[in-house]
Amino acid sequence: MVTAMAASARPRIVIVGGGFGGLACARKLAGKPVDVTLVDARDYHLFTPLLYQVATALLNPADIAYPFRAILRKAKNVRFHQATVAAVDFERKVVRTGNGRELPYDELVLATGSVSDYFGNPALAEATLGMKNLEQAQRLRNHVLACLEHAAQAENDVEQSAWLTFVVVGGGATGVEYAGALAELRKLVGREYPEFSALRMRVVVVEGADRLLPAFPEKLGRYAQKVLERKGAEIVTETVMTAADEKGATLSSGSEIAARTIVWSAGVRASETGGMQELERGRSFRLVVDERLHPAGQPNVYAIGDAAGGENALPMLSAPAMQQGRYVARAILAGVRGHEAPGPFRYKDKGTMAVIGRGAAVANVRGFQLTGFLGWLAWLGVHLYYVVGFRNRVAVFFHWGWDYVRRDRPTRMITTVEPDSVADSLGAIDS
Repeated sequence: MVTAMAASARPRIVIVGGGFGGLACARKLAGKPVDVTLVDARDYHLFTPLLYQVATALLNPADIAYPFRAILRKAKNVRFHQATVAAVDFERKVVRTGNGRELPYDELVLATGSVSDYFGNPALAEATLGMKNLEQAQRLRNHVLACLEHAAQAENDVEQSAWLTFVVVGGGATGVEYAGALAELRKLVGREYPEFSALRMRVVVVEGADRLLPAFPEKLGRYAQKVLERKGAEIVTETVMTAADEKGATLSSGSEIAARTIVWSAGVRASETGGMQELERGRSFRLVVDERLHPAGQPNVYAIGDAAGGENALPMLSAPAMQQGRYVARAILAGVRGHEAPGPFRYKDKGTMAVIGRGAAVANVRGFQLTGFLGWLAWLGVHLYYVVGFRNRVAVFFHWGWDYVRRDRPTRMITTVEPDSVADSLGAIDS
């Protein structure tokens, strides 16, 4: 084993995961009397709330990703270490990485994020496309654009209909946002694909609850459904998908939908990290933590964001993760300075938002419910503010403005050549 960190008089902090929570913690510790190592398998921070816009050809991948080293270049006490984590040795206080290095720590922050949850059904994972990372979003964009090209060359109406049917499983915020963006592609399709009518493009949202956006107030969920239906989407509630393959989806109602595209947004679970079997897991495989975000029996370990669960588990969203990341940084600094530790973590709910498409969004902000154009403006402002990097903010603003004025998707190039068979193409893109 190679030890990556030399002995230091200052406390050594290792943060595993550079998502919203991990990055917020690292930034809060920047310039403070600690040595910080941020570990992530990728060398960039990803603004995941806008992944669906990459998947629908509105934004470029680089518009929502920013290199960690660029973000942290002025933080002399923070180092970035690109690696996967193979195991955590809590007794020796060492993080072992996949490349055989050891990162000793005095305080460890687990911000390992989440992955799609297929509820123990591997067949669904094989037959559907996810949207949890940049690779999956680009794969989905390529796949959808290729479906349009296949539809233009279809030999009969049945085949063409299957290529033009897009099933979105899950009616939460991600599913609603993606379905809305996909439905808006119809106008572009109508201008550029004379081989078929844009009205043949079918978007179906399947949700197990009795309405869309079950985590939002009922009024906002009903509004979202009304807007999506106005855009031409079909909404199927109180129904789950029971089976899927390259030919389509089977629903719990017994109906079958012939489709070459099934997008999974029905559930997520905490990511797994090696060597943590001794830590108690709760719902969605999240680590059970106490009121100060410590897993049981680990006073020098914190779990935040999607990795943290327990009796009062917070939604797996960016806002709780960032607040938890900053809280942990304060707790660490209090210990370093010999001050009293901060009180239990308390989440300040600033609201939730979801955009449904051009000029339409829903927002529940501290009891105020916004819909329509006002909600859309609020959604634009909040998301533009939190995008990391000035260049990225400018690029996102430009693409949004271009789409609003021109109703055009500027990044609709198929960057991976897909075979004729969807089953083959999924394997080819993954390989």
